Amino acid sequence: MKKLLSVVGARPQFVKAAVVSRAIARAGGFEHRLVHTGQHYDENMSDIFFRELEIARPDHALGVRSSSHGEMTGLMLAGIEKVLVAEKPDAVIVYGDTNSTLAAALAAVKLHLPVAHVEAGLRSFNLRMPEEVNRIVADRVSHWLFCPTATAEANLLKEGVDRSRIHTVGDVMYDAVLHYLKKSPSSRVGRYCVATVHRAENTDDAQRLGSILAALDQVADSVPVVLPLHPRTRARMNDSGIRTKKIEIVDPVGYLEMLALVRGAEAVFTDSGGLQKEAFFLGRPCITLRDETEWVELVDLGVNVVAGTEAQAIVGAWRALAGRKLDGSARPYGSGDAGGAIVAALRGVE
Repeated sequence: MKKLLSVVGARPQFVKAAVVSRAIARAGGFEHRLVHTGQHYDENMSDIFFRELEIARPDHALGVRSSSHGEMTGLMLAGIEKVLVAEKPDAVIVYGDTNSTLAAALAAVKLHLPVAHVEAGLRSFNLRMPEEVNRIVADRVSHWLFCPTATAEANLLKEGVDRSRIHTVGDVMYDAVLHYLKKSPSSRVGRYCVATVHRAENTDDAQRLGSILAALDQVADSVPVVLPLHPRTRARMNDSGIRTKKIEIVDPVGYLEMLALVRGAEAVFTDSGGLQKEAFFLGRPCITLRDETEWVELVDLGVNVVAGTEAQAIVGAWRALAGRKLDGSARPYGSGDAGGAIVAALRGVE
């Protein structure tokens, strides 16, 4: 029996790993181990996800906490290496673009273990983003590159990646929404929008963060805005003395509750890549609080506006999208069986 080992550390990775874990269990013939680095570690950012998504408790919990990028990645690299030496997996699966992804990919390739990168080929073309560096390095050293879209595949081919390493399987996040939506609670009653802000490029720049929150306050003059607040964002607001007037700030919510919030929202404001797609899957327009997005398909479809962080541009994008009927026929992220396609490809692990 072949042994696969998945490494996760942040909320979106728990969702992706849940899909792949379920597909591995359905397929049979594999032993699957799970390593949690601890990048997201508190109750609302980690534990609740394992319960809601019905993921087995991690076989290894490294307990690495948030710190500088270098320190965090170094500690993860050392901890993951020890696990890999002890477990001796046949392949290591990494997800997305976090420091956990980078550390696991590097630890594995240095031990000559093949790496499978789920959500390969995404590019923002902005090397100031830590996530961009992480995903480029992970793609470079991975044996299997599991792309969610044709655009991601094209990015890899332009970079000279051998086509034999590329598998365009669709997006595991779409699998997850299809599976878990029926388990989510009822949507909130009444009109509202939902927002999230967590990326360092926004939270660590007081001017950008203040401008985003000012825009959301303006939106809240017309329709309530619910903001599940990331702990880092809350800390930066406190450090900078940033206050809001009308935004309804709540604690971080679990995956199922977030699905319910998005499903009932008039619009979504976010700097999260995963939430941009979930808004689309649930038929909601999205205003992206960044200067670029990896999910260019959504922009091309007219359901996502990349507004940046200037308050006027954010409010203008919301007004432009308000009430727009979205085309539910487009399927740029596959048919909802990305997990099965990934496991089928991993059958060839040696």
